Amino acid sequence: MIDRIATDTTSRMHPVGRRGQGAVSNQSSRHEAHKAEWIDDGWGSLDAAPPRLTTTLTKDCSRTVISFNESPDIDFDRSINPYRGCEHGCIYCFARPTHAWLGLSPGLDFESRLFFKPDAPAVLERELRRPGYKCRVMAMGTNTDPYQPVERRLAVTRELLKVLDRFNHPVSIVTKSNLVCRDMDILSAMAERGLVKVALSVTTLDRKLARLMEPRAATPGRRLAAVNALVKATIPTVVMVAPIIPALTDMEIEVILGRAAGCGAIGAEYILLRLPLEIKALWREWLAEHYPDRAERIMRHIREARSGKEYDSRFHRRMVGEGPYAELIAQRFNLACQRLHLRRGREENTLDCGQFRVPLEADGQLSLL
Repeated sequence: MIDRIATDTTSRMHPVGRRGQGAVSNQSSRHEAHKAEWIDDGWGSLDAAPPRLTTTLTKDCSRTVISFNESPDIDFDRSINPYRGCEHGCIYCFARPTHAWLGLSPGLDFESRLFFKPDAPAVLERELRRPGYKCRVMAMGTNTDPYQPVERRLAVTRELLKVLDRFNHPVSIVTKSNLVCRDMDILSAMAERGLVKVALSVTTLDRKLARLMEPRAATPGRRLAAVNALVKATIPTVVMVAPIIPALTDMEIEVILGRAAGCGAIGAEYILLRLPLEIKALWREWLAEHYPDRAERIMRHIREARSGKEYDSRFHRRMVGEGPYAELIAQRFNLACQRLHLRRGREENTLDCGQFRVPLEADGQLSLL
């Protein structure tokens, strides 16, 4: 059940971009029968700045919080996402199309009309107490960032970590935010028991490019500083070079890995840019707005890394692509990791699931549910 506590009336398409937003427009989703567009009324209305876009929050009272999957090309079979939508506004985010299921746009709506799960910690505890629950590594940050800006105020992710800590449940976290360092007290305690791994995602070291692509995420420098802080707190930390964008960020692979190794990261992984569903049009629109002179070259190299397609959803191909260009990226990444002694392969399988225990209820009894 979804309880709406705020309404946004400004998230319409406008030809003039908004500062601090990733998407250029709010184009209709694949499920909508009608599309909306701005029309010039002759008074120069399209030349003015668009209405201010404010972030709105809506309570999501879902009765479950653990999502299970059977995908053969990812290393986890369950995950938690405290939020739907993400204020970071990364233009390339593969999760954008999920907003279409809510009747909203994967464009500006995705980064401004957010849903949060205030009851998630209690629901998670109830699910972990169910008879027959079998512990495997829980993933956080697989769809939207658990440490996006609203987390600083709402602290849903922190409360979820407290539950996982009490149950000795292993967890892996992926984020673009240095806010993860706020929870080092919990993460350090879990790390001592082999129950946690953190991955910081770094797309580029170019501040200007990062500001355009991921306008409300932490700067690349702060993400690397977070890697260093987590490592000093003895929390296993890796770097995700994700996504690698052909002809835009792929030339930075070795530099990013070098900086990550210098900060103490123990490993690294990468994902090639993915453009499923509505993201194709949003990405092309973003390129036309910010890199019109390079747009076609970038798209050509994207197709070269996807065997002539702009996107290929096949398992074992969607993450890394195929063809000569994709193979070259893989070779460069592997060689850099070998030289820098960074582990390849995600570390989820090194976390300890054997310590999982259902704690006593507040009254000292085990749950019978």
